Amino acid sequence: MTNETNIPTLDSLEYVAYIDEQGELPENFNGKIGVYAIFDQEKKLKFVGYSRDVYLSLKQHLVRQPKYCYWVKVQTIQRPNRTILENIENAWIDENGNIDLRNVENKETWTNPINTKELMTIEEQTNYQNQLIDDLDKMKILKNVARRVEAEVLSVLAARGVKTQIRFNPKLKEQGLLDLK
Repeated sequence: MTNETNIPTLDSLEYVAYIDEQGELPENFNGKIGVYAIFDQEKKLKFVGYSRDVYLSLKQHLVRQPKYCYWVKVQTIQRPNRTILENIENAWIDENGNIDLRNVENKETWTNPINTKELMTIEEQTNYQNQLIDDLDKMKILKNVARRVEAEVLSVLAARGVKTQIRFNPKLKEQGLLDLK
């Protein structure tokens, strides 16, 4: 069991495939509290975070940053303790020496819903900014953009062989946001 004085080094933990041979995420982290480090295909550290449910967080990150989610290292703890979780997270970031991992913008791309407004085509932007349309029409445009981006994300995940069920929150699509339900 991990406590404040017994923090494992990131290097000492085993790599776990983000997506197994069956196309599933590591189920053994479902409902587990812990700290996790996400690595790209070349095993370069891309993100460190902590969660009350590591499995759900890994699923969210896969949807938001599929090109970087190939390997993961996880340290679980028995009871929620923010101090312990933050200490492990900070120790792993310090061990890696990558200050970009502390960068707020970097963290937001991993933790915030996908803002599809930023991914609008020129035509979608023009239609959305049209002075003659009302709020309902704007909401429909945002919903359609979100559906298009959702299809793109699901296509990337399918190409990676992901079989885990991915469901997006339909209410957020009206705001132009994509987040798992």
